[in-house]
Formats: sequence, C-alpha cells, structure tokens
Amino acid sequence: MNFMKVEYDALIKNQTWNLVPYPNECNMIGNKWVYKVKYNSIREIEKYKARLVAKYFSQKYGVDYEEIFALAVNMPTIKMILAHTTA
Repeated sequence: MNFMKVEYDALIKNQTWNLVPYPNECNMIGNKWVYKVKYNSIREIEKYKARLVAKYFSQKYGVDYEEIFALAVNMPTIKMILAHTTA
C-alpha cells in the first residue's frame, strides 16, 4: 500500500504532530485510514489516495476539550459575494 506510505511520509515531513509521553489522566483519540480512488476525465483510475484522520467523535466536552469553534455565516455577506461573482 504505497499510497499510505506517501501520506505518512508527508505527515512526518510537514511535522504534523509531535510525539509526547502519554498522560494517564487523558483519553487517547483513535485514528483511522480513509481511502479514495481518484479518476481522470475518462473515468479511468488515476491514483489511489489515503488520509489518516482522527476520530474526534470519541471526545467528550469538559473531559477531553473545553473550547468549541463553529464558523458563523453572515447571510448578507454571502449574498453580496455571490452577487458580485455573478455580475
């Protein structure tokens, strides 16, 4: 599975994480590999891709994290941008 090695090597090269000692009082978040097949314009397989993703759904508010970030959309701004791009 060469595509997994490519993804892993990119994560290491970009210093995506730092290994630290495991603190016993914390819950460890699991991870999993997500695979995707990329096709070219004539629907032939161009390449296989793999991504290593964290299982954030296993976290519990107040136990594993304290802050939540949610993007708030301002509809008048979105309408203005859309009107500007279509004009």
